[in-house]
Amino acid sequence: MPTTVNQENVERVIFEGIDELGADGEISRDATFESLDLDSLDLVELAQIVEDEFGVELDGDSVKDVKTAGDVIDLVVARAG
Repeated sequence: MPTTVNQENVERVIFEGIDELGADGEISRDATFESLDLDSLDLVELAQIVEDEFGVELDGDSVKDVKTAGDVIDLVVARAG
């Protein structure tokens, strides 16, 4: 059963996922994936975590303008609603 989609749960899952991917630097809503040293393959893995946890699918088109952790959190909350 997917985790309830709300701002707090999504932020927790995204931050934990970014940490598991071996991000460098402080993880925050404003942290860019570039500053965290995450590449496109890491973002694919993060998208899989989101789908597994929340049942929200993030495809290439939806994430092409995503630059920060906060962008992903907002996108997941918007897509689930």
